[in-house]
Amino acid sequence: MATFENSSGSNRGVIFSGMRPTGQLHLGNYLGALENWVTLQSDYSCIYCIVDVHALTTIETGEEAAEIQPNIEQMALDWLAAGIDPEESIVFVQSHVPEVMTLHSLLSMVTPLSWLMRVPTLKERVRQGDEPEDSVTDDEFVDPGLVNYGLVGYPVLQTADIILYKADTVPVGQDQVPHLELAREIVRRFNNRFGDTFPEPQAKLTEVPLILGLDGQHKMSKSLDNHIELAASPEETTRRVLTAFTDPQRQRRSDPGRPEVCNVYSLHNIFSPETETRTVFEECVTALRGCVDCKRHLAGSINTYLAELRDKRQEFQRRPGYVREVLAYGAERARVVARRTIEEVYDRMGLVGR
Repeated sequence: MATFENSSGSNRGVIFSGMRPTGQLHLGNYLGALENWVTLQSDYSCIYCIVDVHALTTIETGEEAAEIQPNIEQMALDWLAAGIDPEESIVFVQSHVPEVMTLHSLLSMVTPLSWLMRVPTLKERVRQGDEPEDSVTDDEFVDPGLVNYGLVGYPVLQTADIILYKADTVPVGQDQVPHLELAREIVRRFNNRFGDTFPEPQAKLTEVPLILGLDGQHKMSKSLDNHIELAASPEETTRRVLTAFTDPQRQRRSDPGRPEVCNVYSLHNIFSPETETRTVFEECVTALRGCVDCKRHLAGSINTYLAELRDKRQEFQRRPGYVREVLAYGAERARVVARRTIEEVYDRMGLVGR
């Protein structure tokens, strides 16, 4: 199984993972993925990609498209500040390696349309009105007028992202395993038809904590505006935490609280030291501490937790052109691997190389 050499010269398993450029990341992004990416660098050769072409599948206006480039730079700053090492890992932008589009086209020649039409996320995307999610069945036909070709072919491009670099491992949560299985099916079909070319990427299951947003009801999300950005100032962080929902039954300051149903307390468990968390619990259930005080304490803990990351981010941000240099260097490294793969694929498929 082919791998690429990391900067230390040793062969290790190859990780591929990517994010769509949504701009500055929030705490949910960090705890759900980015923190794990940083850890994986010690055991794998890692390839981390900002997938800007994928973002185009759901963009409908030029104004939205104009946000992609600044979003790329903001996301890259968060990655670097969190500890992604551009010397150890390959860090780049998807569209800067055009070979991925070539492989996407070639893989589309072996991928049945029926495989793509049964992808649950495609069906969810084209649901209309307020129908429940389970109202779309495997036998229903998705109206082609509601989606673009790129959205239907999203899993094929996703597969190309992974196997272009002969990545053998993809870190995913349990809910993402079906998406990776489709990539494995495409690889198996290609290998059966043209010979053993690509490794079947394996899922590296990661424990993804459910981080509820400040509304205490939904997963932390920019679209719901219930998030805290990694790069937010301490003042902005405090302001947002003070809007957080707490125990709905605690109407008065003198009422005992119920930490077990309060999302602010669950966030204390993540960001506050254990001794402080115990104090929060005891003072809440005995009404010695009010919700406002509890939220100010949480804001302080979050600010302490993110202080080093924020300092590094500001340091990188003060270096003009630094992010673009990092991404250009990563794309150069990625293209070395990508060109080699495309040459092999051309040969396997009987195409004339350049």
